[in-house]
Amino acid sequence: MSQKAVAAPPEVAVSEDVNILKASKLKKLTALEESGANAFPHKFVRTHKPGELQERYADLAPSTETEDRVTIAGRIMAMRNNGMFIDLHDPSGKIQAFCHKDSTPAAEMAKLEFMDIGDIIGVTGTIRRTPRGELSVRALELTMLTKSMLPLPEKYHGLSDVEQRYRQRYLDLIMNEESRHVLRTRTHILRAIREFMNNMGALEVETPILHPIMGGASAKPFVTHHNALDSDFFLRVAPELFLKRLIVGGFADAVYEIGRNFRNEGLSIKHNPEYTAIEGYHAYMDYYDIMTLVEDMVRFVVMAVHGTTVVQYGDKTIDFGPAWQRKTMVGLVEEETGVDFLQFATAEEARAKAAELGFKVDPKFNWGQTVEYIFGERCEVKLVQPTHVMDHPFDISPLSKLHRDNPRLTERFESYVNGWEICNAFTELNDPRDQLARFEDQVEQREGGNEEGMMLDDDFITALEYGLPPTGGWGVGIDRLVMLLTNSSNIRDVIAFPTLKPMK
Repeated sequence: MSQKAVAAPPEVAVSEDVNILKASKLKKLTALEESGANAFPHKFVRTHKPGELQERYADLAPSTETEDRVTIAGRIMAMRNNGMFIDLHDPSGKIQAFCHKDSTPAAEMAKLEFMDIGDIIGVTGTIRRTPRGELSVRALELTMLTKSMLPLPEKYHGLSDVEQRYRQRYLDLIMNEESRHVLRTRTHILRAIREFMNNMGALEVETPILHPIMGGASAKPFVTHHNALDSDFFLRVAPELFLKRLIVGGFADAVYEIGRNFRNEGLSIKHNPEYTAIEGYHAYMDYYDIMTLVEDMVRFVVMAVHGTTVVQYGDKTIDFGPAWQRKTMVGLVEEETGVDFLQFATAEEARAKAAELGFKVDPKFNWGQTVEYIFGERCEVKLVQPTHVMDHPFDISPLSKLHRDNPRLTERFESYVNGWEICNAFTELNDPRDQLARFEDQVEQREGGNEEGMMLDDDFITALEYGLPPTGGWGVGIDRLVMLLTNSSNIRDVIAFPTLKPMK
């Protein structure tokens, strides 16, 4: 039903210290409301979305009129010829509204005086294709749904301030199709991961965010305080220890969780203090099985998103289709340096050799940390095609089972693509005696000043004493995976609301 015609907005004085464009919008809003119209109605019933109409009438020839009546809604992103042509956008796409005195009632034409770019309006009319081929709705009725009070950025320059894009993501999404595409792709990736995991019979679960004991990963945690309990809690750095408790309890042979983890660390183009990851645990599997599982999962997701296993990232072509390379960490270090660090029995010998090779290693590094440091400095960046880096040193893997052939190593792997770690996985440690000894070592490191050292979780040891079956576990960083699959160079682009430095 049409609303009554409203008069043109009256001329009123504009304070010099008020943004002229905002003042103009507020004048129109005031006049609209004084006329008795509602600029913010509670509800509006659409019959179609612009994107649906574009698909339905894709074959409609130019200069064709129909009697098909539709009602649409969207945000005004452009107005031409005093409102004769209005581009309306919604999440499904865009369509043009055509307002002309020969077909649009005078009372409806008068409403154009109150409309601006940025307003959200409803349009009822008939479908036509203009002579120039633009699908349009010949407007018979116009309805103001939300009167915007701030002007959008200028069309051709857009939202160019990168920091503003992240701080005002809503404005970024209004103006930038690429931003909408990236964040929508993220939802498709999450949906595909869940589909893969559910298809294999794994159960999705939820575990606590507030941890009384920091564990599950080596990381510096965030600390918060619970007033009612008068106790400090840690925002979880990983859900690992709780997920393994579920396997101990026989809840399922395979469980997984997709959720937020928190690391009180620095910001970079690949790091955000709160990030999304999936962790999965599978009874009766080892790290070889998990390598295959991770390959299959990522391949499934890439196909679901792109329809091919080949992805372009910058100037690199990455193929997730073939079996991923499997290389040991010590082996990769030897390829780059010509030195097999397994020949050194002590940390002192390893550090000395590293220094001889030109690496500035911390004098406190143990053997494993020295190997890991050289790997990070020389090897990571060269792992462009998907690669599993296996058999991490025991010294840097407090939750991983000892390697079945070499006690200096563990059955742990990390998966790399484009020089980035995207997965960390183990044959899980399930001997409570060994786990207790490693926790005690972590506590000693923590007391010695290592803020990333884990705490002793007595209850987790008790759970292991009841029996954890042979288990494979893994975690994949969702944010980095999304970066790879959307050709995004900054983690902030793939997180809707990234952590930012507070404005002064």
